[in-house]
Amino acid sequence: MRFANLGWLMMLLLLTGFTSTRKTADPGDAEKWLINKTSSLTINGSTNINKFACDIPGYGQTDTLTLTKERGNIALSGTVVLKIRSFDCHNAIMTNDLRKTLKEPLIPVLRISFLSLSKMPAHAIQLEIITGLVDIELAGMKKRFEIAYQVSTDSQREIHLLGTRDVTFTDFNLIPPRKLGGMIKTNDKLSITFHLAITRFDKSKVAT
Repeated sequence: MRFANLGWLMMLLLLTGFTSTRKTADPGDAEKWLINKTSSLTINGSTNINKFACDIPGYGQTDTLTLTKERGNIALSGTVVLKIRSFDCHNAIMTNDLRKTLKEPLIPVLRISFLSLSKMPAHAIQLEIITGLVDIELAGMKKRFEIAYQVSTDSQREIHLLGTRDVTFTDFNLIPPRKLGGMIKTNDKLSITFHLAITRFDKSKVAT
């Protein structure tokens, strides 16, 4: 009789899923960020005679990033798509050279896909440092990088995520441009800085 009762107990546990050890993400742990149009991106580089900066001063659209806590990790999902033609080097010749080097006629966009964060931002005015992984897709090549972010929240509750990363033209199988028969040579190293201006998605303001 005791064994029969034990068998019924084991069956009950299996049916109720009590014995399962798999933990799924709680939807309440997800947080959405709206990327505002004022977000921007800058590429800093140099040649053997000077330095240059090419930027996209405004994103011009809105997108969404989703942060999800799961098993102690912070998953970040969402992609920013930037038009190569939007880059401005503040010099017509240099702007044209950069667009051509980045293969704008064939692959007209740069994609940054966000993958993870080392911690959940505190949403405080004080500056904090957070790292995260992104995939950067440029000229048909996709590379994964760790990004260092400076994160802060201003008095209007807008989150500012300032990410920086050094890359090279050759990371993406690109040849640095040259001018005047090779007398002016662009160095391989570039520094990418992107500023994401973000608003937290407030569920309480959504009409039901």
